[in-house]
Amino acid sequence: MPATTPKPPTSMPAGGATRPSLSVRFSARDLVSVAIFAVIYFVIVFAIAMLGIISPLVMLLTLPLSAIAAGIPYMLFLTRARHPGMTTLFGIVLGLLDLMIGHPWQGVLVMIAVSVLGDLILWAGRYRSTWAAIWTYTVFSCWFIGPWIPFFANPDEYLRSDHMSGMGDGYLAAFEQIVSAPAVLAMIAATIVCGFLGALLGTKLLRKHFRRAGLA
Repeated sequence: MPATTPKPPTSMPAGGATRPSLSVRFSARDLVSVAIFAVIYFVIVFAIAMLGIISPLVMLLTLPLSAIAAGIPYMLFLTRARHPGMTTLFGIVLGLLDLMIGHPWQGVLVMIAVSVLGDLILWAGRYRSTWAAIWTYTVFSCWFIGPWIPFFANPDEYLRSDHMSGMGDGYLAAFEQIVSAPAVLAMIAATIVCGFLGALLGTKLLRKHFRRAGLA
């Protein structure tokens, strides 16, 4: 028999695992997962955000907590994100839901941007890294700055918006006294920290799901 020529070995990146390609392909199961978990995330954040109707101070104190509570379904979603594009699509769906409740378009752009960055983090971790998933959710939690962009751009116009004018004179007076740019920045910083804590909590509670998904 003629001698066969051996094939050259396939190059492998450090760590011994082939890095997934950047091709974006969605199965029906992927689309269902994105839709279901985006709605669950939206409902949790929206329900906690509604507490802000009580007072502006309650709003500033409770919004960061929503990043902890919503971290659990988001981390469960990441166990199903096995290729590029899923977290970006998640951000797009969530952004459309936010537009429906009156959030500004700038917030949607921020949400999509952090979702794309999350996709890149997961890809860098080869969709097998728990820490990549944790940092993905932490970065995603930066979207909370998006709805506040109009406030930073023009506080007076923000107070005259339809969303704020419907809150009543008493609420607006308290808002002007309590809510300032430094207060909002502190709230956003707390939300990002809570996003990290929510990712850790979700990872701990969903440990079996992470092992089943091959995340380590």
